[in-house]
Amino acid sequence: MSGPTLVIELAEPLSPAVLREFRALMVELSSRFDEKRPGFFDVNVPAERLGVEDGREEDWRKPFPLSLLGSAPADEGLTALVGFNPRREDWHRPFHVYLMGPGVGDETTFEAEHADEPEVEAVLGFRPTHAVNVSAGCNREIDHVATALLTAAVMDVIGGVAKAELLDGQAAVVAGLPGVSGIADDDWTALGTAEFLRAWAEDPAFRLVK
Repeated sequence: MSGPTLVIELAEPLSPAVLREFRALMVELSSRFDEKRPGFFDVNVPAERLGVEDGREEDWRKPFPLSLLGSAPADEGLTALVGFNPRREDWHRPFHVYLMGPGVGDETTFEAEHADEPEVEAVLGFRPTHAVNVSAGCNREIDHVATALLTAAVMDVIGGVAKAELLDGQAAVVAGLPGVSGIADDDWTALGTAEFLRAWAEDPAFRLVK
């Protein structure tokens, strides 16, 4: 996806009961919900449901000259939106939230993302068996905050440890935050709890790696 991503590292597979709770959470938070496979959710999540205000102007759907709509086909969907740009983004943030690892799907991706991580495993205290990726579909400031808060909400249900790639200079900022388990990979990776993500997201300069 085109926005930031966070990873939740898991020490063991999700039980069927926890997987059901995970699914129920995603249904509750989502304005659009599609389950591509058990544990893989293609969703839209309104930022407000995560406790953060999406501060765009109220007139975001202002009329556009039809010439700005390009060469889109004149079908029923376009006809219903004459005078408005049907390509403007929705206020409901798009995400892929998906469990991966042996026996659940995306095994190759899991193996590639977890190859040769001795420092990370030392901080974690375990070798991950599975992980959950939370990937945003947009890259606005609100998407970075929403990604952190959505990841924290998922962790409240399934547990695990958040793994976040860091931008240059961020290690000094996150090291003192509550819930930080440690910094690895020469200050390029932070690991911590849901509390850590929520505390970090309150920083005015908060930004995730895209």
